[in-house]
Amino acid sequence: MGKIQAITGKNIKGGELPSLHGRAMDNLQFIRETIENSTHFTAVPGYGGVFMGLTAIVAAFIAGRQPLIKDWLAVWLLEAALAFAVGFFATWQKSKIANTTLMSAPAKKFARSFLPPVICGIVITLGLWRYGHFEMMIPVWILLYGAAVVTGGSVSVRVVPVMGWFFIALGTAALFLPPNFGNLMMALSFGVLHVVFGLIIARRFGG
Repeated sequence: MGKIQAITGKNIKGGELPSLHGRAMDNLQFIRETIENSTHFTAVPGYGGVFMGLTAIVAAFIAGRQPLIKDWLAVWLLEAALAFAVGFFATWQKSKIANTTLMSAPAKKFARSFLPPVICGIVITLGLWRYGHFEMMIPVWILLYGAAVVTGGSVSVRVVPVMGWFFIALGTAALFLPPNFGNLMMALSFGVLHVVFGLIIARRFGG
């Protein structure tokens, strides 16, 4: 012990030496967490997005034929639930193929960035429904979904936030167009944009 003190110039209490193995494990854990936290979330589904787009186009056609506003709203709420289920399953499937997990740090970052605009969209929709401003729902849906894709896409591949900005552009246009263009704008945004960018993601980033 006296030799160790002479070499290090330090007084080691209790006769315990620092564990080199423990330090090495701490360093490896730090490196692992740093790499994981800096990795982008790449499990955004391509073919799942295509399917979501196709169902949105069909929903736009069906919604446009509804004589009552409550039936129109029911069509789009059903489509939203279907799109969520498809998107979640496709994301889980792609992450499974890539041997990653939806509980990884990048996935959690994506969720934390994506969810706040979506939650705001749900709350605003309830307010619009309460006061009968149904004509404003479509611009709100497109704009806030676009915002969710942009913010979530900031930790994903570059094409994802680009898609979000296209949603925001269409949502802005829908805000100033007559209400009878609403279903068309839904078909162009949730339909066509999902199909186009879904094919791009599938081709460039593995499905």
